[in-house]
Amino acid sequence: MDIMNRIKGGLYGVAVGDALGGTTEFMSRKEIANRHGYLTEIVGGGVWSLEPGEVTDDTMMTLCVAEGIIQNPLDPLREIGELFLEWYRSDPKDIGNIIRQVFRRYEGSWFEAALIADLDLGRSAGNGSLMRCLPVGLAYVELAQLEKMSRMQSRMTHYDERCDEACLIYNRIAWRLMRGEELRAAIAAEISGTPYADILTQTEEPDCEPSGFVVDTFRWVLYLLLQSSSFAEVVQKAANLGGDSDTIGAIAGGLAGVYYGFTGIPQTYTDAILIRSRLDAAAQKIWELRVGQLEHSDSPK
Repeated sequence: MDIMNRIKGGLYGVAVGDALGGTTEFMSRKEIANRHGYLTEIVGGGVWSLEPGEVTDDTMMTLCVAEGIIQNPLDPLREIGELFLEWYRSDPKDIGNIIRQVFRRYEGSWFEAALIADLDLGRSAGNGSLMRCLPVGLAYVELAQLEKMSRMQSRMTHYDERCDEACLIYNRIAWRLMRGEELRAAIAAEISGTPYADILTQTEEPDCEPSGFVVDTFRWVLYLLLQSSSFAEVVQKAANLGGDSDTIGAIAGGLAGVYYGFTGIPQTYTDAILIRSRLDAAAQKIWELRVGQLEHSDSPK
């Protein structure tokens, strides 16, 4: 599978999982079943009154990270931050509490704002940095740079080490998938020796809610990826969980999109997304960035 197929699949995978799961966010499984049966189509609505194909903070912040990296791949912190603030000032429908607190406290230093928010809230182990981190895994060829940028973009809003860990594992899986490794093998290699290792042998659902706590979210994401056989199955299962379904769908959909490729995402899903032109532009620029790195390194394609 060519690299562009994987890059575009990853970005669209985030958006599709987000748009599908946005309909059922904060609902229980029983409520979803009563209202939708088993949700398989992007229909909008939900708590945010979404238009069909409209995305939420998961995808929009992912694009901020992608476009910041494109503008300044060697040190994108300032560019990502400016895009975050531009998005925040647009008065988005959906924004996580931890991220909102960081934005309110930002006075020139993202890391300081994240620390203050963590101290004020007493916690910052939400899934808001994991939901947006995939562009790092798509853009960087060298693993050391990928790890550095994964941690940096996470610490801009989330001070908790568990968020760093999840972003690092997630993007290292993406790095392996970009090199053509099988999904299960890539996951196994990166969760071995971590608190998520037991997911590999688990056949029953995780014993945690599909919540916004980063550890719970990531356990569900890994479980869905390992227990599904297609992109559609991954995001549909995520949407029908309820809880933080849009974010779980976006995170799982991102890796599923990298693995199955853009051509592995049903066209009815990709055609429904309202911000296709922005996703297409970001995918093209990330591909160009990646090609440029490969031309100046000995890394395998």
